[in-house]
Amino acid sequence: MFNWRIAFKWVSATFMLLALSGCGYNTLQATDEDIKATWAEVLNQYQRRADLVPNLVNVVKGYAAHEQEVFTSVTEARARVGSIQATPELVNDEAAFQKFIAAQGQLTSAISRLLLVAENYPQLKADGLFRDLQAQLEGTENRITVARNRYIAAVKTYNVTVRSFPSNLTAMLFGYQTRPGFTVENEAAIAVPPKVDFGGSSTAPTAPAKDSSASGSLSHGY
Repeated sequence: MFNWRIAFKWVSATFMLLALSGCGYNTLQATDEDIKATWAEVLNQYQRRADLVPNLVNVVKGYAAHEQEVFTSVTEARARVGSIQATPELVNDEAAFQKFIAAQGQLTSAISRLLLVAENYPQLKADGLFRDLQAQLEGTENRITVARNRYIAAVKTYNVTVRSFPSNLTAMLFGYQTRPGFTVENEAAIAVPPKVDFGGSSTAPTAPAKDSSASGSLSHGY
């Protein structure tokens, strides 16, 4: 015997699935997962950089132990990064996201000052361990740039879906909200990685550089 009630439920379910698909539900699901994946890679590369910092500080100390102010600034900047719980859910909290990015910008600046110290010590620049660490850092900074760009693209696609009609109705129905991206300010702070190529100069300045500005020791990563 044909059950009209069951048939009606199947028809209704099919209609709802088609309606949701046409209103951007599947796109929201896909782009949301893309954000999670790309953000996880951003976190992974930032953690890789943070793990390099202690070894980098130690090898520089071996040649420039008196540069205590620089070592302290790097250590404190790394501690600030580590104090923030960097989870996938961080992108759901605008304030926490901006705090995290600001901390990464401070670490970038501190690493730049540390690398600037090496310009004053030709023997340090020739140290095999130091050159290995700077090569690892350069590779990590490049991976950070790639990962960050992928995250920016993923957020853009997702946010357009959340704001566009009729998918915005689906987003409101299921509680999807826009995700934070990198603003002009924090992008300027972290998008330019520390310069790690010391092969061009072998003449040490008469005194260690003390300029706290990171701009003089950075090279664009794009």
